[in-house]
Amino acid sequence: MTTWGAIRIGRLTLRETTTGEEGLNAQTGERSLKLTGQEASPPLPAAELLARHDSVLGLHGALVQVTFDDKTGLDGYYGVTDASAVLRNEQGEIQTSDWSVSLKRFGGPGEVDIQSRLTGIKRANDFSLSGEAWHAPAIGHYAYSAGAAIPSSMTRATVDGTITVYRGLTSGTNPRWGCAPADYPLGRARLLSMGLERTGTNQQLEASGWELTNGLVRVTPSSSGTLLVEAWGGTTWEAKDWTISDGTPITGWDSATLVRNDYEQTVIRLTREQGPNETGRVVLDIGLRRGSRLVECYLQRSTSATLSAYLTAGEAYTNTASSGYLVASSNDADGNKATCGSARSFTAHANLGISKASVTALDCYLAAVVDGSSAVSGDAATDLRNQYVGALPEQTMAIRR
Repeated sequence: MTTWGAIRIGRLTLRETTTGEEGLNAQTGERSLKLTGQEASPPLPAAELLARHDSVLGLHGALVQVTFDDKTGLDGYYGVTDASAVLRNEQGEIQTSDWSVSLKRFGGPGEVDIQSRLTGIKRANDFSLSGEAWHAPAIGHYAYSAGAAIPSSMTRATVDGTITVYRGLTSGTNPRWGCAPADYPLGRARLLSMGLERTGTNQQLEASGWELTNGLVRVTPSSSGTLLVEAWGGTTWEAKDWTISDGTPITGWDSATLVRNDYEQTVIRLTREQGPNETGRVVLDIGLRRGSRLVECYLQRSTSATLSAYLTAGEAYTNTASSGYLVASSNDADGNKATCGSARSFTAHANLGISKASVTALDCYLAAVVDGSSAVSGDAATDLRNQYVGALPEQTMAIRR
């Protein structure tokens, strides 16, 4: 019986077939690769087959690393120029997805740099904070170059391994770095729905069956509508429960949508009706960046109300809302301190949280100061606040050396 290898295209793993069709454009000199194959249920569970089918289509336009079990000479970085999949259901007895992916080759290991384009501006804020520009490339990267000025760095332990965070980047920096294709996914931001990692944004998600993580932080919805935010403590996940309120604590969401789904940042959007017999809606965007300890939230409501995000079980804190953040007074049982903040002025919630009256939007971050009073430089509460204010939009490109 033939044992098939696997192809890893970005987040997606598919069965490796015997052929890979390569081409060379005589006018541009660009190399291309076309891959085809079939996934079937059985042996796959039906839900996983459908997820792979949707994920093939979600690859279109993406920069991806591609690695093979058998055809390792084709390993490298590619751009997805076309993707298609044909789904068949044989009266419920067997389902198949015949897929095809067309790729433009940027280069193999050692030929390509990843460039992180850190565009845009830091967050406008009400506290006269300049923030801290920072960046976290993939775990296993090498030869990081951020221009003439050499940034400082720190490391953080994730479930994928140790990630390096570069701090104090100068304005206008677009770092370049090398990375073996097999290492490129390590430390990535990702969204799992019903236990399966999703590719692209055109995915059907369960409103309550998702998990957002970057290996440092994990966010899941509870059965009561709160957000369970967990920090990786090196050996286990350490949790805090946060309540989201639009005047009344939100106990559930009607839908979930992927807004962005890249290795460097993933954002999920939750939506619900504003209230019984009331027109309008409440929307919560939740984002995680690669290498970040912060859960970034943006809560919106059609009409003004008191918008809040706070610990479900309150903790003591010193009121530093005038400086843009709050942090627990003492370490918890895991040795951490809960912290949160906003770029805009707010009222401190009694439970430790952010609250603002008569508004239609609220930005905030939720986090843990890992190791609490003994946190290393870069992980203290004020450092996390500054990283929230200073975070820059990131897009990655593959550039031949």
